[in-house]
Amino acid sequence: MIHEAHVNGIKLVYREEGDPASPPLVLIHGRTADHNDWNGITQHFAARYHVFAPDLRGHGASDHPGDYPLPGMAADIVALLDHLGVARATLIAHSLGAVVAHLVASEHPERVERLVLEDVPPPYPLKGRSPVVEDGSTGFDWRMMHETERQLLDPDPAWLAGLGKITAPTLVLSGGEKSPFDAGDLAARIPGAKLVTIEVGHLIHMDARARFLRVVDDFLNA
Repeated sequence: MIHEAHVNGIKLVYREEGDPASPPLVLIHGRTADHNDWNGITQHFAARYHVFAPDLRGHGASDHPGDYPLPGMAADIVALLDHLGVARATLIAHSLGAVVAHLVASEHPERVERLVLEDVPPPYPLKGRSPVVEDGSTGFDWRMMHETERQLLDPDPAWLAGLGKITAPTLVLSGGEKSPFDAGDLAARIPGAKLVTIEVGHLIHMDARARFLRVVDDFLNA
């Protein structure tokens, strides 16, 4: 079912699936996507989890407030958990959403049961990035693209230091040589994190769905 919550000063739209008595799990999409990015995967996890898949601010049917600090987007997720009455949840997140997720896990470690970061941009200045060029794409706020890109190119040094504050068991998934990001250093900075490489590039959950689900299931069941 699709719902909306008014949290942290904005409207967040989210999809809910699964038994409310099951453990909570939050799926956080990547940049320019929305909750539909997890179609099929939502249902897979809903067989044993109470799943929530929000549209991040600036994406999908959630508000486009014109203000997109990544710590603010992390605060949106924490506020959504508060709205839902969820004290602690597993987070599975892709790309920009994975940055949001590790900010939640570092600033609010008590709220995260387990953490899965799929092909996450590392929190140090990215090099060799092509400039953001607007086209006719819709479904997201282009200002979000520009603001988040600036933060990826020049991230707050506290984000890197914050990786060491994560206490949740963490799985870091890398897309390997075809990925634009090197996840190895990031994984090494999270205490006890497990790094798994699936050589398909950035969209692991789409281009290698069966293996993505198998690796994540093994981690969650461990």
